[in-house]
Amino acid sequence: MGNSALLYFKAEEQFAQDLAKLIGSTAYLIMRHDFPDGEFKLQLPPALPLRAVIFHTLDHPNEKLIELLFAARAARQLGVMHLTLIAPYLAYMRQDIAFVPGEVVSQKIIGDLLASLFDAVITVDPHLHRVSKLEEAIPVRRAITLSAAPLLGELAISRRANPFLIGPDGESEQWVAQAALKHHLDYAVAHKLRYGDRQVEITLPSVNFFGRSVVLLDDIASSGNTLAAATRLLLTAGAKTVDVAVTHALFDSNALDLIKAAGVSEIWSTDCISHASNAVSVLPLIAEAFLGTSNCP
Repeated sequence: MGNSALLYFKAEEQFAQDLAKLIGSTAYLIMRHDFPDGEFKLQLPPALPLRAVIFHTLDHPNEKLIELLFAARAARQLGVMHLTLIAPYLAYMRQDIAFVPGEVVSQKIIGDLLASLFDAVITVDPHLHRVSKLEEAIPVRRAITLSAAPLLGELAISRRANPFLIGPDGESEQWVAQAALKHHLDYAVAHKLRYGDRQVEITLPSVNFFGRSVVLLDDIASSGNTLAAATRLLLTAGAKTVDVAVTHALFDSNALDLIKAAGVSEIWSTDCISHASNAVSVLPLIAEAFLGTSNCP
């Protein structure tokens, strides 16, 4: 084998093979067999170089985390000395403190698990709130955070004249501000009160939206309730159009219908998670970051 190997799972084959070409690695499929009782087994190549990458984006994470555990441990047994995880989407980063006694802090648990398996982690727009740096959540030697916000801002400019970027809540400010400052766009952030997984109350900032092309920009979209509520308010306030731009398209089965019914014109996402709304690729961003660190210990 060559100097490095990129290991991937079947569902992510095209992205992984394209990435392998960009970073000069050889791509190898991790074979999986499912047993009737719900268990599965994996098979890696029988020989691996000293340095390897596992590519796996962690939407629908519960089974994927077990896959990572098996694959990473097996890679070490096959002689890999330096192992990198490239996970465009990282799961379980939201829960960073216990709000009530006994509540599990998933970020700490998953972060420690990944740190026990990998020497380096590369991801895109992890949902960090009270933790400011990825290495605080995942204590590996190299924890690299990339952002797709500038790419989404560039896309918005290509689709709308002088778009106004809005973050739907306070947590989104880090991404919407980055995109706006990169492209010299106006931006503001709404306020959100959450009453449950699908119950939210949005308050718009004191801004004149009349006649503006507004783009709601955030890292994650899942149920769509926050985006739908913000869209209805923006259109009532006179916005010419409202579009949605997100890094991670975690949309559930009803989300797109809900957002469209609220009046959203277009929905754009990155290919961190494969979805029909994908409109911009993070592939070059990830490749550049990996190549910039590939010679580091």
